[in-house]
Amino acid sequence: MAIYLIVLMCTLNHAGFGGSRVAVSLYALELGANQLVIGVLMALYGLCPMLLAVSIGKLADRIGPRLPMLLGTTGISMALLLPPLFPGLVTLYISALLIGTSFHFFFVTVTGIAGGIGGVGNRVRNYALVSLGFSGAGFLGPMAAGFSIDHLGHLPTFLLLASFPLIPLLLLWFKPGFLPPAVKREAADGQRNALDLWRIPVLRNTFIASGIISSAWDLFQFYLPIYGYSIGLSASAIGTVLGVFALATFVIRIALPRLITMSPEAAILTYAIFVAAFAFVLFPFFRNAYALAAIAFLLGLGCGCGQPLSMSLIYALSPKGRVAESTGLRVTVNNFAHLVIPLVFGSLGTAFGFFPVFVSNSAMLVAGGFLMRRNNAPRSGS
Repeated sequence: MAIYLIVLMCTLNHAGFGGSRVAVSLYALELGANQLVIGVLMALYGLCPMLLAVSIGKLADRIGPRLPMLLGTTGISMALLLPPLFPGLVTLYISALLIGTSFHFFFVTVTGIAGGIGGVGNRVRNYALVSLGFSGAGFLGPMAAGFSIDHLGHLPTFLLLASFPLIPLLLLWFKPGFLPPAVKREAADGQRNALDLWRIPVLRNTFIASGIISSAWDLFQFYLPIYGYSIGLSASAIGTVLGVFALATFVIRIALPRLITMSPEAAILTYAIFVAAFAFVLFPFFRNAYALAAIAFLLGLGCGCGQPLSMSLIYALSPKGRVAESTGLRVTVNNFAHLVIPLVFGSLGTAFGFFPVFVSNSAMLVAGGFLMRRNNAPRSGS
């Protein structure tokens, strides 16, 4: 029962988080922001998580999951209320920073505890369920944001999204007994730091694989609203394309347990990177919403493998009592990409247009795919 409550909380919190990225982007564009400004806004989602994720993981390992998850859930909802209360571009900067930071208080903690619920034998199943929850949220959040913007307007959409974290907030406040306690660490662990985790080769390879997939995921979430807005797609159409991407991640994650029996995780991650690279190079050649949705589905198949595989491997490979800290380091690597990519590609798009953005990211993924093959990333249980 506990894992299903956690999946419910993941779905609702991530729906608010994912929907906010659509709402923030389209509201900023409505206010006259250019691509670089949107890039800065999206980068702010990853700034504090990049700096604080390891510390959040250490805190969760030390005191248990309830408080960090409660702080994160409350913060998401409050940050989503700011634009309706104080409309304007400046508020969006503050809101983006707070939403990104708050969500990762929840995310780092929950991914650190999910693998142990119900026993170690349920690790792969638990992370598959959590990832399916995130995929469902990736469909629900952008779709809800897109249709709400078209029918209610930008500011009421933020109010709608702020309601998603309410059920997780009530669960954490009144019924926290389903959460596992903090895990005792060996005394020597207090003398260690996150660099010790980075020096473990199998963990480092997992962090790199996660970062490569995350970079593609993040650029799509950041750039599709800008590209769709520029070619005249409605907010509903943009939200639907984003939702189709999330649907594909849901589909591939259902199939993932069978894929793992046929091929090692390292190979699956490598193939996924090349699939994502192929999808990205197709985007600038199409302006029809149906074609873009089909390409987004292909991209979702490529990107959807990264999170469950990396979370499962990190749980299995981390030293005892340092799983959330390892998760925090993974989030730090991912959010470095979240910070840099919107700024770099926002500037590139402003200067040279859309085509170089998609093609250069495809080239980066191809290079990353060959790097993964050469580095021989780890397989589960190795």
